[in-house]
Amino acid sequence: MIEVKDLHKGFGDVQVLKGITTTFEPGKTSLIIGQSGSGKTVFLKSLIGLHTPEEGTIAFDGRVNTKFTNEEKRQWRQEIGMVFQGSALFDSQTVEENVMFPLKMFTDQSQSEMLDRVNFVLNRVNLENSNHKLPAELSGGMQKRVAIARAIVMNPKYLFCDEPNSGLDPQTATVIDNLIQEITDEYKITTVINTHDMNSVMEIGEKILFLKNGIKAWEGTNEEIFKTDNEAVVGFVYSSNLFKKVRVAYLNETN
Repeated sequence: MIEVKDLHKGFGDVQVLKGITTTFEPGKTSLIIGQSGSGKTVFLKSLIGLHTPEEGTIAFDGRVNTKFTNEEKRQWRQEIGMVFQGSALFDSQTVEENVMFPLKMFTDQSQSEMLDRVNFVLNRVNLENSNHKLPAELSGGMQKRVAIARAIVMNPKYLFCDEPNSGLDPQTATVIDNLIQEITDEYKITTVINTHDMNSVMEIGEKILFLKNGIKAWEGTNEEIFKTDNEAVVGFVYSSNLFKKVRVAYLNETN
């Protein structure tokens, strides 16, 4: 579990995060949404330790990350998996080499042990027999699956995804959403996703955190978001006619 308490973060005179308090639970997909400039990216970077807050704490299973020793910080980083917006694969390395990279960096496993683990996670993301392909030979969706395989190869406790569906067609985006949710549930990972994709919100949003101007303006589930009368949420999520119709149909059905 990740517990965030009264988090503040600013840059110069600009205060970006203004006292956010929330929790992210194991085995659930938690989505952070909000308009550009709402603080989503700064919040995600604070969670993974790239930004240090001026006030407040972030605790990972009771451990406050700003109080870690160097050794504790190294151990914590091994517990984190990250899927970047652009996949961030090494172009000159094969799929196998990309996925094996964290194992080489953080473990003393033998080559055969690492290869077994790489093959296991590639099979889990339906990319078996792709070991020797280069990223340029893969579709965008396949590259995202390689990124997910690399993120889970260390069997992380915490998985962070920054716009995992960026640049993907709707069908492929749904495949990636379902894969992330399946892995989260299967391995009881605490998964946090930064997204603009409202389809993701509706499909896998077991918890949704809506940020506006650096504050927590709303949180709930993808079912509760249909029912909310929070004007900021309604204006943001249901800005398209399609989602307006979906919401009206849901409310009519449940009333």
